[in-house]
Amino acid sequence: SDADMEKAMAADAVLFGAVGGPKWDKVPYEVRPEAGLLRLRKDMELFANLRPAICYPALAASSSLKQEVVEGLDILIVRELTGGVYFGEPKQIIDLGNGQKRGIDTQVYDTFEIERISGVAFELARTRRNQVTSMEKRNVMKSGVLWNEVVSQTHAASYSDVKLDHMLADAGGMQLVRWPKQFDVIVTDNLFG
Repeated sequence: SDADMEKAMAADAVLFGAVGGPKWDKVPYEVRPEAGLLRLRKDMELFANLRPAICYPALAASSSLKQEVVEGLDILIVRELTGGVYFGEPKQIIDLGNGQKRGIDTQVYDTFEIERISGVAFELARTRRNQVTSMEKRNVMKSGVLWNEVVSQTHAASYSDVKLDHMLADAGGMQLVRWPKQFDVIVTDNLFG
């Protein structure tokens, strides 16, 4: 509610646990806990989700991946949280008749959203191994074409000292399993992150 958002905005910190699950499946979308989480992210401009993946020596032998693949792993995924398919419109299910339906979600990104998340990734890379891999689907999605273009422009304008690679998101998923240590910082959109 608006009153709850006012309290959150006035607070020094907001702690929010995991949300969702089967008990919410039959509840209208607008009142599900996920809707509250998305509103908190958007209204508080919490656009950057940082997901570190570190393999500590004591745990390397316990991984489902080969020990030599994960030993020494230290990567950081920077996921954009307030744009993309979770917030794009239209978002609906259409009855097509004859028992058929169509689900529609819309992936939308504006330049400023890509600039600010890629800036976070580049700044973090400067404190690490100085490498960013941007992942998107420019081969089939216009939002991916824009993502690639804006990340490249942001890099050229302010972060040319950081190594930048681009990778299609599905290939990136495969590479994360095959050879994750090739990555330092990965920046990607809400859906792929």
